[in-house]
This record gives sequence, C-alpha cells and structure tokens, in this order.
Amino acid sequence: MIFPSRMARFFFAIVLLSISAPAHGESWRAGVAEIDITPPIGYRVAGYFYERISTGVHDPLKAKVVVLENGTNKAALVFCDLVEMTLPVSIPARKEASAQTGIPIANILICATHSHTGPLFNDLRRDVFHAAAMEQYGKDPTEPIDYPKWLAERLVDVIVKANANIRPAQLKAGFAQQEGLAFNRRYFMKNGKVAWNPGLLNTNIVKPAGPTDPAVPIVLVESVEGNKSKPVGAITIFAMHADTTGGTQFSADYPFYLQEELRKAYGPDFISMFGAGTCGNINNINVSVDATKQKKTAELGSTLGKTVLARVPTLQQIEHPSLAVRSEKIVVPLQEVTPEKVAEAQATLKKLSHGKLTVEAFKVADLGRRGKTWPMEVQVFRLGSDTAIVGLPAEIFVEFGFAIKKASPFKNTFVISICNDRPNYIPTLEGFAQGAYEAINSRVQPGTGEKLVEIATKLLKELKAN
Repeated sequence: MIFPSRMARFFFAIVLLSISAPAHGESWRAGVAEIDITPPIGYRVAGYFYERISTGVHDPLKAKVVVLENGTNKAALVFCDLVEMTLPVSIPARKEASAQTGIPIANILICATHSHTGPLFNDLRRDVFHAAAMEQYGKDPTEPIDYPKWLAERLVDVIVKANANIRPAQLKAGFAQQEGLAFNRRYFMKNGKVAWNPGLLNTNIVKPAGPTDPAVPIVLVESVEGNKSKPVGAITIFAMHADTTGGTQFSADYPFYLQEELRKAYGPDFISMFGAGTCGNINNINVSVDATKQKKTAELGSTLGKTVLARVPTLQQIEHPSLAVRSEKIVVPLQEVTPEKVAEAQATLKKLSHGKLTVEAFKVADLGRRGKTWPMEVQVFRLGSDTAIVGLPAEIFVEFGFAIKKASPFKNTFVISICNDRPNYIPTLEGFAQGAYEAINSRVQPGTGEKLVEIATKLLKELKAN
C-alpha cells in the first residue's frame, strides 16, 4: 500500500524495540492463565457517550494470558474483557511483568476485546463525569478503587502466573470461516453520502460502503505429556464489534458465549482468549431484517464457538517453531484544533456532563489535551514459517487487515486490533473522505492507517527472511 508523500514528513520511527533471535528446531513450551478484572458494582460502564452506572455482573470480566517459550525466546499475549487498553495501564504493566518474568517488554502484547460493557477508565468521558460527581458530592461514589492502577497490578499478576504455568506444549493454527454474523456498518445512501448505522430496513440504503472479514484465525494451545496432548487454551480472532449486549451489567459480550461453547468441549478450565480483529467499521447489525430477526449476544458467541470447534480437527500443527518478535514505535500527527475550539468544546461537555455528550465536542476536547502527536506501536510475533500475529493499536478499519494479509509473506497472518492502546478510530483515506461517525470521531490525520500497514508489512517480511 502506498503511503501519501505529503504526510510522510509527519511520521517518525523512534525505536525498534525488539529483534528476537530465532530458535529454529526447539519445541514449544506454553503457559496459560486468567484473572478476574471486574470492578466493583457501581463503577461506570464504558462504551457510549452518556453515563452508565453498573448495576450487576452478567459474567465476570477476565484478563487471559498465554506465555509462549521457544528456545531462549519468550512472548506473552494478554486478552482483556475491556472496551479499550490504554497507555497508563499497558506501559507500567508491561514494564513490571517484564521485570518479574524476564520476557522483553516488546514481547508483551496487551489487547482489549472491545467489550462495550466493561468499565470506563482513562478516558475523557470518565473525566467529565468524574468532575461532575466531585462538584456535586465532593467525592466520586462510582470509584471506590483506583481501577487503572489495580488493573495494571492484576495484569502483572496474571502474566507472572501464566509464566509459572509453562509446560511442554504444541500449537496448531489456521483459519475458520464465519459468514452471516458481521456486517459493515457504513452504507452508501441514495443521497450520495455514506451513513453510519442508518437503521433497519432503511429504503434509502444503496449498498455497504466496505467489506467484512469472515476469516476466524485460531491458535490452539495443547499441553503435552508423553505422547498425550490436551487442549488448554485457544486464541480466536474475529472482526466484529463486541457491542451486542447493552444494559448496565458488566459482561464480556459475545466472547463470553464463545468461551462457554469451547468449554463444553474442553472443560471448565479451558482458557478462551479473544482478539478483536480489524473491526473499526464492522458490527453485528443486519440492516436488511427487522429487530425481531437480529441475532442476540448468546447466539453470536455460540455460533462462533461452534465454527471454531468444527475447524479444530483440521488445524495444522506448528511443527518447527521459530518464535521471534519485532516491534516498532512511531509518533503520528493528530488532527489540529484551535485553542478557541478546545475551550468551546470543554464548555459544551461541562454543560452536558449529566446528559449525552456530543461526539464532536468530545473529540475536540480530547485533541486539546493530547497535543499534536501520539505514540503508536506495531508488534509482529512469528510462531513458525507459516504463521505470524500482528498487533495494532486503535479501532482500525477492516480494509487494513486485508491489506496486511495480502502483503504478508506468511500463509497464516492474524491481525489483532486495540493492542496496548486505543486512540480511537483509524479509517482509510477513502473512509476519511466519506465522513460519517468513525471519521468524525477519529483523532489521527489521514494516512495513519496506511503507515501502520507499511510498518507491519516491513516487520513481517523481516521476520520471514530471518
């Protein structure tokens, strides 16, 4: 993919974090673990532009980890039932986990499943609601704990636990195909514009403004003892927003039902790790049918789980492991806003702090506090000669996932979004030009996603060559 030359001067590669030496011929060792990361009931729920206070727990939120070891190389992949991962959490967690386990910081990936029924933290919306609570009550009754600090500590604990659980293992990998669950939520309309979630049975819809990705990457982890193997965990990746539940109860959304389906087959201790694919413009809403025919959360997760189970018997074993990780950081330019616009947006948010926040005001105020640039990181994990995992920050459009897979020299290239940070949406150049919600709510300048694809492709090719 060609990166626009007019934007090139704004991007600066600042460090190549990790170049792990390959360990060809060594066997796998792996450890899995999970830990509860559910906040106290009464904590705010994330996902929308108005305040939601949790009233219960539908299913506990978890952080789930697999630590992989091949020769002298180690890596940890962490999957959290949260709407986002943030730098104030991932930076200290990765640093401390590295100190306690010896796993290089760059070899630790912490991603969010993008559940819209997880807690609200490290976000301007939280800050607006928190300030209103402090003004009204002199304290914030929704925050009995410092959740970001507590979360970082829990992530360290579970990485250390997974590392201690390392045993001889084998890995199997491949793709399943899942049709009929995910839909592009951007549509060309009869008026010539692109609309976001234009409503069910809307007769003004012409066609979707982009594709979906039916591929379901799977990495199955099996413990090995003698000549016997047992499934102990799996990574499943799917490009569809985890925004199907609603309400005010904490929940992992449809990945919870994916887990329950897998546990029917493999037992209650099986660790089901879900990665959000490139789903920035993908959700579960089928606009061609009415509300009574929309698939519910349990059906979505259970269907996906059955699809995974049907594919497991034909997954290919990674017989010649060659674990290696490369990670590169860049600094990207953010959209520019004037001080006057920021002040106006802040005043608007304060006025609406007890109601529904406006997307535009929220974005402008957020840009005002972020500054002119933002750090981003791309990680690539090579598992074997045919299999690699790419970790990207932000809610990234599905087209970028396709671009990385097309350019990758690996047969199995699995792309996970919302890794280590979530600086909102990253549309394609075309998506920015079309407008609609994701473009309006984006913080970065056009060309950022294309640059991330360029870096991921470069790292994949370097790992393939070594």
